[in-house]
Amino acid sequence: MLSSTTARSSRPARAYAVALIAAVLGALLPASTASAAPRTVQGGRLDWGIKSSFQSYVTGPIAQGTFTLQGGAATVGGSQFRFHSASGSYDPDSGALNSGFSGGVRFTGHKKPDGSFDLDLVISRPTVRISGGTGTLFADVTSKAKGTGKVTRSSQIALAALAVGGINMKGGGSPVALNNVPATLTSQGASAFAGYYTAGTRLDPVSLSADVAAGEKAPQKQPDAQQPAEKAPEEKGKGDEKGKGDEKASGAFQDAAVDWGVRRTFREYVTGPISKGKWDLAEGALDGGALFRFPQGKGAYDSGKKTLDATFAGSVRFSGAHLDLTLAKVGVKVADGKGTLVADVTSKDPATKKDVRTTAVPLVTFEAKTLDAKDGLVNLTEAPATLTEDGAKAFGSMYKAGTEMDPVSLAVAVDAKAKLPALPDLGSDAKSSATPAPAADKKTSAEPKTAKTAAASDSSHTVMYVAAGAVVLVLAGAAFFVVRRRGSGAQG
Repeated sequence: MLSSTTARSSRPARAYAVALIAAVLGALLPASTASAAPRTVQGGRLDWGIKSSFQSYVTGPIAQGTFTLQGGAATVGGSQFRFHSASGSYDPDSGALNSGFSGGVRFTGHKKPDGSFDLDLVISRPTVRISGGTGTLFADVTSKAKGTGKVTRSSQIALAALAVGGINMKGGGSPVALNNVPATLTSQGASAFAGYYTAGTRLDPVSLSADVAAGEKAPQKQPDAQQPAEKAPEEKGKGDEKGKGDEKASGAFQDAAVDWGVRRTFREYVTGPISKGKWDLAEGALDGGALFRFPQGKGAYDSGKKTLDATFAGSVRFSGAHLDLTLAKVGVKVADGKGTLVADVTSKDPATKKDVRTTAVPLVTFEAKTLDAKDGLVNLTEAPATLTEDGAKAFGSMYKAGTEMDPVSLAVAVDAKAKLPALPDLGSDAKSSATPAPAADKKTSAEPKTAKTAAASDSSHTVMYVAAGAVVLVLAGAAFFVVRRRGSGAQG
């Protein structure tokens, strides 16, 4: 038994040892174990073919149908649909992701004599939710049952189960990305699919990329995935006052942009297996997935005569096998309820292989009967467009005059406070040139980019903890030895 003198002399030694161990632990272990707040998802896209064989059936000789894109959705490669403008939340601690996307696709087939369709299916606003190793894709679905023709509209039903087990979603940065995740039809999805497939049927894999705002908390309540906010109805008389104010807004305008995708099937041809090409944007043009935006519009607007004359920045070049076409200096002219989109066209002469440029070529015409300003903004949305004779020549006679092209959208701010409609947000790593998507049956990794960083982080933490433990044991032994030595010295 130690004497009181020995006990008193050993106390400083023990205190020294405890302080040393605490200092080492403080240096080696993480500074804080506090949980990070969920982050806001703002921008990104989801690529999904839904089911390639279903697409082939719809457009094949039996159904003789087609699909149409809605709400800014686009196509990627030969068989994928791109949904845009991700919003929602991501928790880097738990790996939970809740991200909704905009846009939709409508499949129609088996046309009846009255013009309606036996097959009529709309899938829109997909939302991906991942938590605790389980993933589900929800969507709005409108379908017509086979046989009865009963139309069912469902909002955000569990359409597909996503095989995310084994994917480490924790600790990621931005963007959070998933590539070719296997998907299967749920029981709810089978019902919404109008009975064409049974639950458990394999669907096309899902890929997504979602930007995460650094250091920003996600909103407490998430809006219903991408449901646009409705404006409050205007009071009677107030709209008339605004209308009168807008009538005085004739003359040079503040800002403007024109959106045009040229033609969906043309874009698919450019990036498809025949042309194996791409498109490149320059001089300020922007890629909205299903369309190109030509911004920085300048010109004049006359609200009384309903006329507009504008020029825009930006160019787009389509290149591939036997294809080299550039559209630049896009302009729009509107008069007498009709609009014309013009552009400078540069293409390769097939004989001389030299560039041939033609200026101000009228490419398409579109209806523009309503060209009124509201709240300082002239807004023409998705006006149907048809190819002109000169436009047909510009495209090397690939299409005949009168061919339906992608619709034209025009926005002109005649008031400095007015804002142009937002462009579909494809995310930070979206590129201005498109390349064919990988085939769905190829074996690709389903590991998100975040999983790689998280795995590296986890392994480094493990090594650190083991090293820390070893150091602590050594120091504890050393401290014990010091205490024993000092205790022995007091006795001797």
